[in-house]
Amino acid sequence: MLRKVTVIAITVLLMATFSQTAFAKRVFRVGMGDAIDSDQGAMMLQFKSLVESLSGGEIEVQLFPNGALGTETEMLQNTRRGTLDLAVIGVGNAVPFVKPLGTLTMPYLIEDHYEAIKATTGGLGAHWNKLSIEQGGFRILGWTYSNFRYITNSKQPVSKLADVKGLKIRIPQNKIIMATLKSWGANPVPMAWSETFTAMQQGVVDGQENPYIVNYTMKFHEVQDYLTEVHYQYSLQPLIVGQKSWEKFDQETRDLLTRAGIEAQQYGISFQILEAENAKQGLMANGVEISTLEDEEKWKQLAIDNVWPEYYDFIGGKENIDMVLEALGKK
Repeated sequence: MLRKVTVIAITVLLMATFSQTAFAKRVFRVGMGDAIDSDQGAMMLQFKSLVESLSGGEIEVQLFPNGALGTETEMLQNTRRGTLDLAVIGVGNAVPFVKPLGTLTMPYLIEDHYEAIKATTGGLGAHWNKLSIEQGGFRILGWTYSNFRYITNSKQPVSKLADVKGLKIRIPQNKIIMATLKSWGANPVPMAWSETFTAMQQGVVDGQENPYIVNYTMKFHEVQDYLTEVHYQYSLQPLIVGQKSWEKFDQETRDLLTRAGIEAQQYGISFQILEAENAKQGLMANGVEISTLEDEEKWKQLAIDNVWPEYYDFIGGKENIDMVLEALGKK
Protein backbone atom coordinates (compact mmCIF):
# COMPACT_ATOMS: atom_id res chain seq x y z
CA MET A 1 0.00 0.00 0.00
CA LEU A 2 2.78 2.39 0.96
CA ARG A 3 4.55 1.54 -2.26
CA LYS A 4 1.40 2.33 -4.28
CA VAL A 5 0.96 5.69 -2.55
CA THR A 6 4.59 6.54 -3.19
CA VAL A 7 4.31 5.69 -6.88
CA ILE A 8 1.12 7.76 -7.22
CA ALA A 9 2.73 10.72 -5.42
CA ILE A 10 5.78 10.62 -7.68
CA THR A 11 3.56 10.35 -10.78
CA VAL A 12 1.46 13.35 -9.72
CA LEU A 13 4.63 15.36 -9.00
CA LEU A 14 6.11 14.52 -12.40
CA MET A 15 2.86 15.43 -14.16
CA ALA A 16 2.71 18.75 -12.33
CA THR A 17 6.31 19.51 -13.20
CA PHE A 18 5.73 18.59 -16.86
CA SER A 19 2.57 20.70 -16.95
CA GLN A 20 4.38 23.76 -15.57
CA THR A 21 7.25 23.29 -18.03
CA ALA A 22 5.01 22.70 -21.01
CA PHE A 23 2.92 25.79 -20.43
CA ALA A 24 5.59 28.13 -19.04
CA LYS A 25 5.92 31.25 -21.19
CA ARG A 26 9.22 32.82 -22.09
CA VAL A 27 9.19 36.45 -21.00
CA PHE A 28 11.11 39.21 -22.80
CA ARG A 29 11.37 42.51 -20.92
CA VAL A 30 11.72 45.65 -23.03
CA GLY A 31 12.96 48.95 -21.56
CA MET A 32 11.81 52.23 -23.12
CA GLY A 33 12.76 55.82 -22.45
CA ASP A 34 9.50 57.33 -23.74
CA ALA A 35 5.85 57.00 -22.76
CA ILE A 36 3.57 54.26 -24.04
CA ASP A 37 1.58 56.79 -26.12
CA SER A 38 4.71 57.97 -27.97
CA ASP A 39 6.24 56.82 -31.26
CA GLN A 40 8.30 54.32 -29.29
CA GLY A 41 5.16 53.07 -27.59
CA ALA A 42 3.29 52.64 -30.87
CA MET A 43 6.13 50.64 -32.40
CA MET A 44 6.68 48.50 -29.31
CA LEU A 45 2.99 47.70 -28.82
CA GLN A 46 3.05 46.43 -32.39
CA PHE A 47 6.28 44.50 -31.72
CA LYS A 48 4.72 42.93 -28.63
CA SER A 49 1.63 41.90 -30.60
CA LEU A 50 3.72 40.43 -33.42
CA VAL A 51 6.07 38.43 -31.18
CA GLU A 52 3.28 37.02 -29.06
CA SER A 53 1.23 36.13 -32.14
CA LEU A 54 4.08 34.66 -34.18
CA SER A 55 5.21 32.56 -31.21
CA GLY A 56 1.73 31.15 -30.73
CA GLY A 57 1.63 32.67 -27.26
CA GLU A 58 4.82 30.93 -26.13
CA ILE A 59 6.61 34.27 -25.69
CA GLU A 60 5.29 37.16 -23.61
CA VAL A 61 6.69 40.65 -24.20
CA GLN A 62 6.55 42.99 -21.20
CA LEU A 63 6.99 46.72 -21.92
CA PHE A 64 8.47 49.13 -19.37
CA PRO A 65 8.03 52.73 -20.65
CA ASN A 66 9.02 56.08 -19.12
CA GLY A 67 12.47 54.93 -18.07
CA ALA A 68 11.02 52.48 -15.54
CA LEU A 69 14.13 50.28 -15.92
CA GLY A 70 16.63 53.14 -15.74
CA THR A 71 18.10 55.76 -18.04
CA GLU A 72 18.62 54.88 -21.69
CA THR A 73 22.35 54.52 -21.04
CA GLU A 74 21.66 52.14 -18.16
CA MET A 75 19.24 50.13 -20.29
CA LEU A 76 21.81 49.94 -23.08
CA GLN A 77 24.46 48.70 -20.67
CA ASN A 78 22.13 46.09 -19.20
CA THR A 79 21.13 44.91 -22.65
CA ARG A 80 24.79 44.51 -23.56
CA ARG A 81 25.36 42.52 -20.36
CA GLY A 82 22.36 40.30 -21.06
CA THR A 83 20.49 41.28 -17.89
CA LEU A 84 17.82 43.11 -19.93
CA ASP A 85 16.33 41.44 -23.00
CA LEU A 86 15.66 44.43 -25.27
CA ALA A 87 15.58 48.23 -25.14
CA VAL A 88 14.63 51.22 -27.28
CA ILE A 89 17.15 54.06 -26.97
CA GLY A 90 17.92 57.35 -28.67
CA VAL A 91 20.68 56.71 -31.18
CA GLY A 92 22.83 59.41 -29.56
CA ASN A 93 23.07 57.31 -26.40
CA ALA A 94 24.74 54.51 -28.37
CA VAL A 95 27.56 56.71 -29.70
CA PRO A 96 29.92 56.15 -26.72
CA PHE A 97 29.87 52.46 -27.67
CA VAL A 98 29.64 52.71 -31.48
CA LYS A 99 31.11 56.04 -32.63
CA PRO A 100 29.94 55.86 -36.28
CA LEU A 101 26.29 55.84 -35.14
CA GLY A 102 26.86 59.50 -34.27
CA THR A 103 26.80 60.17 -38.01
CA LEU A 104 23.01 59.87 -37.87
CA THR A 105 22.85 62.76 -35.39
CA MET A 106 24.79 65.27 -37.48
CA PRO A 107 22.75 68.43 -38.22
CA TYR A 108 21.06 68.60 -41.62
CA LEU A 109 22.52 65.30 -42.81
CA ILE A 110 19.00 63.80 -42.90
CA GLU A 111 16.42 66.26 -44.20
CA ASP A 112 13.15 64.31 -44.66
CA HIS A 113 11.37 61.04 -43.88
CA TYR A 114 12.66 59.36 -47.02
CA GLU A 115 16.27 60.09 -46.15
CA ALA A 116 15.72 58.85 -42.58
CA ILE A 117 14.40 55.54 -43.89
CA LYS A 118 17.12 55.22 -46.52
CA ALA A 119 19.83 55.95 -43.94
CA THR A 120 18.65 53.11 -41.67
CA THR A 121 17.63 50.36 -44.11
CA GLY A 122 19.27 48.42 -46.94
CA GLY A 123 23.05 48.63 -47.15
CA LEU A 124 23.33 51.41 -44.58
CA GLY A 125 21.04 49.59 -42.14
CA ALA A 126 23.18 46.46 -42.45
CA HIS A 127 26.32 48.57 -41.97
CA TRP A 128 25.10 50.13 -38.69
CA ASN A 129 23.99 46.73 -37.43
CA LYS A 130 27.36 45.13 -38.22
CA LEU A 131 29.22 47.90 -36.38
CA SER A 132 26.83 47.67 -33.42
CA ILE A 133 27.44 43.94 -33.08
CA GLU A 134 31.22 44.19 -33.45
CA GLN A 135 31.86 47.36 -31.45
CA GLY A 136 28.86 47.69 -29.13
CA GLY A 137 27.87 44.16 -28.28
CA PHE A 138 24.26 44.65 -29.40
CA ARG A 139 22.28 44.31 -32.61
CA ILE A 140 19.55 46.50 -34.07
CA LEU A 141 16.19 44.83 -34.72
CA GLY A 142 14.37 47.93 -35.94
CA TRP A 143 14.17 51.71 -35.83
CA THR A 144 11.64 54.13 -34.37
CA TYR A 145 11.20 57.19 -36.60
CA SER A 146 10.17 60.19 -34.51
CA ASN A 147 10.47 63.07 -36.98
CA PHE A 148 12.45 66.28 -36.49
CA ARG A 149 13.33 67.89 -33.17
CA TYR A 150 11.33 71.11 -33.45
CA ILE A 151 12.15 74.00 -31.13
CA THR A 152 9.51 75.29 -28.71
CA ASN A 153 9.67 78.28 -26.38
CA SER A 154 7.54 80.50 -24.16
CA LYS A 155 9.03 83.87 -25.13
CA GLN A 156 8.38 84.74 -28.78
CA PRO A 157 7.74 83.36 -32.25
CA VAL A 158 10.94 82.18 -33.94
CA SER A 159 10.85 82.55 -37.71
CA LYS A 160 14.40 83.75 -38.41
CA LEU A 161 17.88 83.29 -37.00
CA ALA A 162 17.87 86.48 -34.94
CA ASP A 163 14.80 85.28 -33.00
CA VAL A 164 16.55 82.28 -31.44
CA LYS A 165 19.57 84.15 -30.12
CA GLY A 166 19.86 84.00 -26.34
CA LEU A 167 16.91 81.65 -25.81
CA LYS A 168 17.59 79.08 -23.09
CA ILE A 169 16.72 75.76 -24.70
CA ARG A 170 16.72 72.49 -22.75
CA ILE A 171 18.63 69.74 -24.56
CA PRO A 172 19.67 66.16 -23.68
CA GLN A 173 23.31 65.40 -22.84
CA ASN A 174 24.33 65.54 -26.50
CA LYS A 175 27.46 67.34 -27.69
CA ILE A 176 26.30 67.68 -31.29
CA ILE A 177 22.94 69.21 -30.36
CA MET A 178 24.73 71.60 -28.00
CA ALA A 179 27.23 72.69 -30.65
CA THR A 180 24.43 73.14 -33.20
CA LEU A 181 22.33 75.41 -31.00
CA LYS A 182 25.41 77.41 -30.02
CA SER A 183 26.21 77.95 -33.70
CA TRP A 184 22.85 79.74 -33.98
CA GLY A 185 23.45 81.91 -30.92
CA ALA A 186 20.98 80.06 -28.68
CA ASN A 187 21.81 79.09 -25.09
CA PRO A 188 21.50 75.26 -24.84
CA VAL A 189 20.99 73.89 -21.31
CA PRO A 190 21.65 70.13 -20.81
CA MET A 191 19.02 68.76 -18.45
CA ALA A 192 17.47 65.44 -17.42
CA TRP A 193 14.24 64.66 -19.26
CA SER A 194 12.37 64.20 -15.97
CA GLU A 195 13.13 67.81 -15.00
CA THR A 196 12.15 69.44 -18.30
CA PHE A 197 8.46 70.23 -17.78
CA THR A 198 9.02 71.77 -14.35
CA ALA A 199 12.00 73.77 -15.63
CA MET A 200 9.86 75.29 -18.39
CA GLN A 201 6.99 75.88 -15.99
CA GLN A 202 9.27 77.76 -13.58
CA GLY A 203 11.11 79.68 -16.30
CA VAL A 204 14.47 78.01 -15.64
CA VAL A 205 14.60 77.42 -19.40
CA ASP A 206 12.64 79.10 -22.16
CA GLY A 207 12.00 75.99 -24.21
CA GLN A 208 13.15 72.62 -25.53
CA GLU A 209 13.31 70.70 -28.82
CA ASN A 210 11.36 67.56 -29.67
CA PRO A 211 9.08 66.10 -32.37
CA TYR A 212 5.37 66.94 -32.63
CA ILE A 213 4.08 63.77 -30.97
CA VAL A 214 6.36 64.16 -27.96
CA ASN A 215 5.39 67.82 -27.57
CA TYR A 216 1.70 66.95 -27.64
CA THR A 217 1.67 63.79 -25.51
CA MET A 218 3.87 65.45 -22.87
CA LYS A 219 1.41 68.39 -22.79
CA PHE A 220 4.14 70.95 -23.40
CA HIS A 221 1.44 73.25 -24.78
CA GLU A 222 0.58 73.98 -21.14
CA VAL A 223 3.92 75.77 -20.67
CA GLN A 224 5.02 76.60 -24.25
CA ASP A 225 3.38 79.09 -26.60
CA TYR A 226 5.50 78.81 -29.73
CA LEU A 227 6.89 76.03 -31.91
CA THR A 228 9.26 76.39 -34.86
CA GLU A 229 9.79 73.74 -37.51
CA VAL A 230 13.58 73.40 -37.66
CA HIS A 231 14.74 70.42 -39.72
CA TYR A 232 18.20 70.04 -38.26
CA GLN A 233 18.05 66.62 -36.61
CA TYR A 234 15.76 63.66 -37.30
CA SER A 235 15.09 61.73 -34.10
CA LEU A 236 15.92 58.02 -34.45
CA GLN A 237 15.70 55.33 -31.77
CA PRO A 238 16.91 51.78 -32.47
CA LEU A 239 15.34 48.72 -30.86
CA ILE A 240 18.31 46.70 -29.62
CA VAL A 241 19.03 43.25 -28.25
CA GLY A 242 22.30 42.28 -26.57
CA GLN A 243 24.58 40.01 -28.57
CA LYS A 244 25.11 37.83 -25.49
CA SER A 245 21.38 37.16 -25.34
CA TRP A 246 21.13 36.72 -29.12
CA GLU A 247 23.74 33.98 -29.13
CA LYS A 248 21.66 32.00 -26.61
CA PHE A 249 18.52 32.10 -28.77
CA ASP A 250 17.64 29.25 -31.10
CA GLN A 251 17.28 30.05 -34.81
CA GLU A 252 13.49 30.05 -34.64
CA THR A 253 13.53 32.77 -31.96
CA ARG A 254 16.06 34.82 -33.91
CA ASP A 255 13.96 34.63 -37.06
CA LEU A 256 10.82 35.56 -35.13
CA LEU A 257 12.42 38.60 -33.48
CA THR A 258 13.96 39.72 -36.77
CA ARG A 259 10.61 39.56 -38.56
CA ALA A 260 8.78 41.30 -35.72
CA GLY A 261 11.39 44.07 -35.66
CA ILE A 262 11.07 44.74 -39.39
CA GLU A 263 7.27 44.70 -39.37
CA ALA A 264 7.06 46.88 -36.25
CA GLN A 265 9.45 49.37 -37.87
CA GLN A 266 7.20 49.55 -40.95
CA TYR A 267 4.21 50.15 -38.72
CA GLY A 268 6.14 52.79 -36.77
CA ILE A 269 6.93 55.02 -39.75
CA SER A 270 3.28 54.88 -40.86
CA PHE A 271 2.19 55.84 -37.35
CA GLN A 272 4.61 58.76 -37.33
CA ILE A 273 3.50 60.18 -40.66
CA LEU A 274 -0.19 59.94 -39.77
CA GLU A 275 -0.09 60.93 -36.11
CA ALA A 276 2.43 63.80 -36.33
CA GLU A 277 -0.14 65.86 -38.20
CA ASN A 278 -2.78 65.05 -35.58
CA ALA A 279 -0.36 66.10 -32.83
CA LYS A 280 0.37 69.34 -34.69
CA GLN A 281 -3.35 70.10 -34.93
CA GLY A 282 -3.73 69.26 -31.24
CA LEU A 283 -1.00 71.73 -30.29
CA MET A 284 -2.57 74.45 -32.42
CA ALA A 285 -5.99 73.76 -30.88
CA ASN A 286 -4.37 74.34 -27.49
CA GLY A 287 -3.04 77.73 -28.53
CA VAL A 288 0.49 76.95 -29.72
CA GLU A 289 1.64 79.23 -32.56
CA ILE A 290 3.48 77.26 -35.28
CA SER A 291 6.21 79.01 -37.29
CA THR A 292 8.29 78.00 -40.28
CA LEU A 293 11.73 79.48 -40.91
CA GLU A 294 12.19 82.26 -43.44
CA ASP A 295 15.95 81.69 -43.58
CA GLU A 296 16.60 78.02 -42.82
CA GLU A 297 19.45 77.92 -45.34
CA LYS A 298 21.38 80.19 -42.94
CA TRP A 299 20.67 77.83 -40.04
CA LYS A 300 21.80 74.89 -42.15
CA GLN A 301 25.01 76.51 -43.34
CA LEU A 302 26.02 77.65 -39.87
CA ALA A 303 25.46 74.15 -38.49
CA ILE A 304 27.38 72.43 -41.30
CA ASP A 305 30.27 74.90 -41.24
CA ASN A 306 30.66 74.97 -37.46
CA VAL A 307 29.60 71.50 -36.30
CA TRP A 308 30.58 69.00 -38.98
CA PRO A 309 34.35 69.69 -39.02
CA GLU A 310 34.53 69.77 -35.22
CA TYR A 311 32.89 66.36 -34.82
CA TYR A 312 34.43 64.22 -37.56
CA ASP A 313 36.59 62.42 -34.96
CA PHE A 314 33.64 62.09 -32.57
CA ILE A 315 31.70 60.05 -35.16
CA GLY A 316 34.67 57.98 -36.30
CA GLY A 317 35.79 60.02 -39.29
CA LYS A 318 34.57 62.23 -42.15
CA GLU A 319 34.24 59.15 -44.33
CA ASN A 320 31.12 58.17 -42.40
CA ILE A 321 29.35 61.37 -43.43
CA ASP A 322 30.58 60.98 -47.01
CA MET A 323 29.22 57.42 -47.10
CA VAL A 324 25.74 58.56 -46.01
CA LEU A 325 25.75 61.57 -48.34
CA GLU A 326 26.62 59.30 -51.26
CA ALA A 327 23.92 56.78 -50.34
CA LEU A 328 21.37 59.60 -50.14
CA GLY A 329 22.43 60.95 -53.54
CA LYS A 330 23.70 64.19 -52.01
CA LYS A 331 27.35 63.84 -52.97
